[in-house]
Amino acid sequence: MDYSRPALADALAAAYVAGTLRGAARRRFSALLPAHPALRDAVAAWQSRLMPMTAVITPVQPPTRVWQKIERRLWPAAAASNSVSAPALPTGWRGWWQGLALWRGVSALATAAALLLAVLLSVPAPVSAPVVIVLQATGAGAVGGPGHFVASVSGDGRALVTRPLTPVAMVGDRVLELWSVPPQGKPQSLGLISANGVTVLAPGRLPTTLLSGGTDALAVSVEPPGGSPTGVPTGPVVFAGKLQS
Repeated sequence: MDYSRPALADALAAAYVAGTLRGAARRRFSALLPAHPALRDAVAAWQSRLMPMTAVITPVQPPTRVWQKIERRLWPAAAASNSVSAPALPTGWRGWWQGLALWRGVSALATAAALLLAVLLSVPAPVSAPVVIVLQATGAGAVGGPGHFVASVSGDGRALVTRPLTPVAMVGDRVLELWSVPPQGKPQSLGLISANGVTVLAPGRLPTTLLSGGTDALAVSVEPPGGSPTGVPTGPVVFAGKLQS
């Protein structure tokens, strides 16, 4: 297979970075990376496209008890040395209590229960998938050439990432400003965004109703340095995209 072919390298790299390339195919692809510059370049390109979108996913910190259970599972000897010794049993009980079959059964049951509990405790609550909005060029002509912006909103609506698919050529000292356009009323500024890279809008800048009916579309306007001085777009709207219901 000719891995130097751009189309093949791009398709494999896309599946690899997205996580859809699995099993033996993924292991084979990983083994090929050190010897194939074309594959490495394709992987790096897809990582630069997709990885910024993960910035809107809220991290989940596992509870302390999960790490404690993992430690006990991986290093049982250390855990046993720290445990309190069991009280002595009457002589008549020792034969039954020390029976190999009994302990095999108890050990198997305890292991299964511990693994099940660890899995239940370590699996976080489901996280809603990000919402992706494609903002298309409106043809207003205030930027150099057509293009597209991609905006990714976290499932809880608290964070947003934007990225142009191709760099946007700006004229003079103009800047781009992102707006939330409600079904009715004035647009609300979400802040300035980069014309040639990733912009992450942190919580506090976004409307609480962004994904629950408060925003009908996202729009990008051309503004003077520092953004619109009036609170509404003053320059042409050069990109726009509707939120899908």
